[in-house]
Amino acid sequence: MPAEHPALCGILLLDKPAGMSSNAALQQVRRLLGRPKAGHTGSLDPLATGMLPICIGEATKVAGVLLAGTKGYTATLRLGERTDTGDSSGTIVEQCAVPELEEGRLVAALHALRGPQRQVPPMYSALKRDGQPLYKLARRGLTVDRPARAIEIYQLELLGFAAATLRFRVECSKGSYIRVLAEQVGVALGSCAHLTALRRDFAEPFRGQRMYTLEALQALPGPPPLLGADQALPHLPAVQLSTAQARALSFGQSTVVAGAANGQVRLYDANGRFMGLGSGSDGGELRPLRLFVDEGPRGVNRP
Repeated sequence: MPAEHPALCGILLLDKPAGMSSNAALQQVRRLLGRPKAGHTGSLDPLATGMLPICIGEATKVAGVLLAGTKGYTATLRLGERTDTGDSSGTIVEQCAVPELEEGRLVAALHALRGPQRQVPPMYSALKRDGQPLYKLARRGLTVDRPARAIEIYQLELLGFAAATLRFRVECSKGSYIRVLAEQVGVALGSCAHLTALRRDFAEPFRGQRMYTLEALQALPGPPPLLGADQALPHLPAVQLSTAQARALSFGQSTVVAGAANGQVRLYDANGRFMGLGSGSDGGELRPLRLFVDEGPRGVNRP
């Protein structure tokens, strides 16, 4: 891969390796691409592998949308041991008897954990208290109160079990900690548990999309395979602009587009190039919200 791609703009779906923090993976990608502006959306624990969307260049302006999407994971837990981190990277702090595993009981326990709920984030997390990440406090042996947060477990499906291990698939809202969910499964079965493996299968809206490992990116002969930034926004109505309308918006002026939807919309110029986000109101009036400065790759979700 060439060492520098100064005009890169788009979304890279990285298949994050195990044993690496999300920020370290991001910095590796930036190094491979000539250190463009970039940010990841939704941290994965070092233990975890799988989809880590990375917004590059002007596409960082849509990163907040990706943070809010549904996530899907495949996880493996071990019953009979609880760790201070909630996964196998931590120290065992509790041991429990392992119940006899029976499919009907396992399915019922998982089913009971579906739906809206409030979840207390773990101490070993990147959430901050007075500017300090909680995991740094935890490493010093400190524990602080963490307000429970509203989350939702949409799907929770048993994939298999053997001895003291259990595999499951979960789809959940933003802010959900699968480590905490694994501990809840342990308690529901009358034991304790911790995660031993976790893979993020998708982050909406990129369900089923191809991911690229760091090794695959390094082996590419040319620019990386980026998705258009507009692919993060399929839920927003698209508005096709004339040259005059696009010019007005680019100068920060409002314009009228017949039939434009109310609320946030995707904006495309007369050539079908994604311009950014606008806001529509009654009467078809559009105003710019967040426009791209640099030209990025043409999005595929054009009107």
